[in-house]
Amino acid sequence: MYVSAIGTALPDHRYTKQDCWDAFLASDWFERLDRRSHAIAKTVLSRDNGIDERWLSVESLDQVFAIDPDTLHRRFVAHAPRLAVAAARKALARAGLETDHIGAVIVTTCTGYLCPGLSGYVVEGLGLRQDVLSFDLVGQGCAGAIPNWQLASALLDSGQRDHVLSVCVEVCSAAMYLDDDPGVLISACLFGDGAGAAILSRDPGMHRRVEWRRTGSLIDPVARNALRFENRAGMLRNILTRAVPKLAAQHAHTVLAATLAEEGLAAAQIGGWIFHAGGRDVLLALEDRLGLRPAQLQHSRETLRRCGNLSSAFVYFVLEAALTGDAPGGWWWMSAFGAGFTCHGALLAVE
Repeated sequence: MYVSAIGTALPDHRYTKQDCWDAFLASDWFERLDRRSHAIAKTVLSRDNGIDERWLSVESLDQVFAIDPDTLHRRFVAHAPRLAVAAARKALARAGLETDHIGAVIVTTCTGYLCPGLSGYVVEGLGLRQDVLSFDLVGQGCAGAIPNWQLASALLDSGQRDHVLSVCVEVCSAAMYLDDDPGVLISACLFGDGAGAAILSRDPGMHRRVEWRRTGSLIDPVARNALRFENRAGMLRNILTRAVPKLAAQHAHTVLAATLAEEGLAAAQIGGWIFHAGGRDVLLALEDRLGLRPAQLQHSRETLRRCGNLSSAFVYFVLEAALTGDAPGGWWWMSAFGAGFTCHGALLAVE
């Protein structure tokens, strides 16, 4: 399997940390939450948390604080298809392909639910042919991109299709929840909205040659409660615990070591690192556990700084930045982790 092209999309409106703090101060929620919550939110939004700005699917931040099931669902319905189609159009254009070339579409999300699923909206929005295979993957959280590609690889290897459109789209502002739990508050300060798309093909694309060589996965249900969504009052509430950075680094190391051993490679031979960044502390934990220098995670760190945590869509932005930034070819490692607790990785050969 080859990566023919990557495309990404963000909402129209960008908000800084100061914008978010000012909006929180002016909202009814400020009085509804306790003093400790005020202190946590101020600390996260005023100090260096690795994020300078986020893009959210709201015209003004006061809309973020209208938190009820119907409002959040309408936001997801309005923006998830639009962002997914926008990212896909960019990927198609960069691949030099027409919509008729796409034989399958796989859409991943965890921030909303539609039935029929988002894949049908993408088919409609792009005008894909009616006999296209379509799949909707849900419930995989921030780790969802690589399972999406694993399914695409199976379709391509089987010879059923020549080109698969892979999309991850998250409207995290449609999964907004607030209460006095520190994890919930920190989560509300970290996540942004966005979509990533990839054209995955049986043959190399038109630009840089990016070959999917091997993949590995780890699922640790014992740690499920460390990071997950729960449904409360008809809304998604994010469970985020202090154990997440350590778990992410531990599982990322395990998947990397196992996959490299299968390929007969050493970590020192990896020249490009495409990591999901759950937050600043996750990146620091990854550097410590894997023995990486800060510069080696520059694309993950820069994506986090300007977009926040985009959940499953994040690694598309990191890979796009590495490819368009003319990062040196060789062996690259792409990895994402999240709810479950799950971790996935993919070894890429890049020219």
